Amino acid sequence: MITNEQTTSMKKLNKPTRKRFQILALIFISVVINYMDRTNLSVAAAALSDELSLSAIQMGLLFSAFGWTYSILQIPGGMAVDLVKTRLLYPFILTAWSLATLVQGFVSSFSALIGCRLAIGVFEAPSYPCNNKIVTAWFPENERASAIAVYTSGQFIGLAFLMPVLALIQNSFGWRGLFIISGGGGILWAFIWYVFYRDPQDHNSINIEELALIEGKQTEQPKEPKKKYTKDDFKSVFTNKKLWGIYIAQFCVGGILMFFLTWFPTYLVEYRGLDFIKSGFLASVPFLAAFCGVLISGFTSDYLVKKGVSKEFSRKAPIVIGMALSTCIVGANYTNDTFWVITFLSIAFFGNGLASITWVFVSLLAPKNLVGLVGGCFNAISGLSAVCIPVIIGLLVNDGDFKPALIFIAGLAVVGSCSYLFLVGKIEQIETVSTPN
Repeated sequence: MITNEQTTSMKKLNKPTRKRFQILALIFISVVINYMDRTNLSVAAAALSDELSLSAIQMGLLFSAFGWTYSILQIPGGMAVDLVKTRLLYPFILTAWSLATLVQGFVSSFSALIGCRLAIGVFEAPSYPCNNKIVTAWFPENERASAIAVYTSGQFIGLAFLMPVLALIQNSFGWRGLFIISGGGGILWAFIWYVFYRDPQDHNSINIEELALIEGKQTEQPKEPKKKYTKDDFKSVFTNKKLWGIYIAQFCVGGILMFFLTWFPTYLVEYRGLDFIKSGFLASVPFLAAFCGVLISGFTSDYLVKKGVSKEFSRKAPIVIGMALSTCIVGANYTNDTFWVITFLSIAFFGNGLASITWVFVSLLAPKNLVGLVGGCFNAISGLSAVCIPVIIGLLVNDGDFKPALIFIAGLAVVGSCSYLFLVGKIEQIETVSTPN
């Protein structure tokens, strides 16, 4: 006769393990390192530009160099993710971009720094497709959105806490030490990743129940044979007003983000005259605000949809409101009080976080057979902001006045909001263009 204790023990044995959440922790930390190596240049910018006598225009080019290769190699990076095992690819690209980060600490020329930034963009290009592949492999369908939200939040919450740490490292070891230490940390993490990561079927600690949970929920429909893109497909993607509305707005959302990832620390140190250590702590506040904006936007939008609120309001409202709040960045031009400067910038970045659910419109608007193509165009145009915006800001601040740059950022927010109000219009799936025979 089976006792109650034995029944309880059997239930425990049949309970799925939770190894997928350990894997999610690996991805989260990797995203934090990813964004640390993208943005540590912004922390080092003031000291680096002084020592190497670089102009604001040259710094703008340095800030944008990462985006050149990163945006161009999105499609090849995704192909590499499909062809190479994740356990091998991820530590390789992690080691490669971390080495490029480390080398920055030893070079003393503008061209060498540009080369390092280009290399970081090359090797970080497959990282987000790789993250998505891992989540798809490790999480059941009904948990994937939450898993993606958790690891993408690392770009904000991680930087919020890392900004003061990076500032302290630079204060102790100089800007060269900052690159060497952050690069070395990435190489160490690549080793840890290789030791601990396995695909679900190869993981020794996962039980059959968790495997069944992962595989049983992935109830995907049989895929139709892939069709070649036609001239009409490309015409649909590049001539539709609604799609251009989300393309333009995404460029604007990305442009505001790029200001905070590149020029923001320089603005606090050189143009606001803040102590370097203090600026590191103050710089973390807007990132925390953006993190809150991301979560509020996603959960609120989904809640409204479940309550039957129209998609026009539930999906558009966070973006339009967020872009409106981002215009508050211009308020920093009219105060010398540090508290109010940080307040205006935090409201602006909070608004940028609210507007970050724009990817949902790709699936809402694109024809079913063109979701991938529309998503590729959407992401490519977003990547252009990483190329253009840092350079434009460098040109605007070259004479020592940062006010035009903040006005420009506010202008991007206005354009992004108007794109959703007047170009996107009613949210409905577009029809493909047909060329008459």
